[in-house]
Amino acid sequence: MPLKRTRLSKPATADATTALAVLAGGALAACSPDSDESLSYGGDYAAHEPLRVVGYPSRDSLEVVQKTVWRLADGDAEALAALAADKGDAAEPTAGNWVKAFGAAAKGEVTADFYDEGSTRQVVVLYFATTGQVKEIEARVGEDDAWAVTMNEPDPSEASAKPTWVPPKPGGTGSRSSTR
Repeated sequence: MPLKRTRLSKPATADATTALAVLAGGALAACSPDSDESLSYGGDYAAHEPLRVVGYPSRDSLEVVQKTVWRLADGDAEALAALAADKGDAAEPTAGNWVKAFGAAAKGEVTADFYDEGSTRQVVVLYFATTGQVKEIEARVGEDDAWAVTMNEPDPSEASAKPTWVPPKPGGTGSRSSTR
């Protein structure tokens, strides 16, 4: 007895399948938190020298310090000023001063030495390996509970002055990562 062939019903067309996949993907992308911000952060991370870290940053203090170093390296004073905790008159000139003083050095190796615990603020000392420059900054919770950087150094000499209290190398005082 010969075998009888039977046709199964036609599967969904490619157009319907594609439309369903596009709708599902769009819904997932719309639900993902900060999808644009995540892409921007990932691109910035890939485009810059890695930040070396000493001490115990919080996730948010680390992120704002990393973005500060990236904006310095990019020479983007406007984007740096956008990271200011207080958007007053001092933020823009301070950002410009920082870019002039540390922008070239931020393109190379930078170590961030985090002091204190990072629940609402942290003092951070940036060590720029290529120039030997050192810069103290403060990361803190700013407007809308978002982490930001204190920028109140509109005088260029103040903005580029080396802090007097910092050790010559990262990890030289209370921020040491290896002590815990």
